Amino acid sequence: MAIRFDAGEVITAMVTPFNSKREIDFNKAEDLTRHLIEHGSDALLVAGTTGEGPTLTHEEEFELLSTIKRANENKAKIIMNAGSNCTQTAIRSAKWAEKEEVDAILSVVPYYNKPSQSGMIAHFSAIAESTKLPIIIYNIPGRTGVNMAPETAAKLADKYENIVGIKQSFGDMDAVTELKMRCPEGFMVYSGDDSLTLPMLSLGAHGVISVTSHILGTELKSMIRNFKTGDSKAALNMHKKLYPVFRKLFMAPNPVPVKAALAHLGIIEDYVRRPLVELTVDEKEDLFKIIDRYTID
Repeated sequence: MAIRFDAGEVITAMVTPFNSKREIDFNKAEDLTRHLIEHGSDALLVAGTTGEGPTLTHEEEFELLSTIKRANENKAKIIMNAGSNCTQTAIRSAKWAEKEEVDAILSVVPYYNKPSQSGMIAHFSAIAESTKLPIIIYNIPGRTGVNMAPETAAKLADKYENIVGIKQSFGDMDAVTELKMRCPEGFMVYSGDDSLTLPMLSLGAHGVISVTSHILGTELKSMIRNFKTGDSKAALNMHKKLYPVFRKLFMAPNPVPVKAALAHLGIIEDYVRRPLVELTVDEKEDLFKIIDRYTID
């Protein structure tokens, strides 16, 4: 079976640039969109966790999406975060995203409520039946408090053709194997952690929903391409080269480090919304030592 919907191999979970008043800097959002497209991003995920989506108003999301679509010029696919721990809210978000003609949505496993596997099936079934958009499930137990079992993902993928993939954001490689064994052939598994991308590729993952691609997207894309074309040694060497960056970009809650790195490179300004706070001077010095190894000739 062919891939149901191909979002590409490198999806960037795009940060939302802010100015000193912590308002969205739409000009910087345009600049960042172009930068990501030019450096390996096949798709852009808007207003996700990395984009500080929980702190954005609906009006801000609308204007941000419009800005990114305009700068994108149909070069990359656009994926909208449309998840919630309230099923009806998630449905409304999915319908809004469809109206705005995005390419797909990302929808997180309900957080805080801690639903059973049956509850997850009911939640995602309702979303899938409400929209024709391709849906990528976001499974991140460390934030949601619950884990979607591979058999649950398989049941949903078998029943709904528009449930096209899953973002796995934890290091259970057995779960990746089970997803590839249980789910339809065209169902995509994405790594949700940059450092797990290569191991997951070896088990059949399609690509990564990435933070590092803000900084080193071309290199990340090269790693994936090398692996898929049979040059596993080159892929491993690139993984080892990028590994310090993978780790350092999560030295503090995401997206605090990557925003500091982007500001260091002059692409955006270094502001996050509360309850997040920017890195300290010492933390920035530590981060920039690593970033400069890869970005300064």
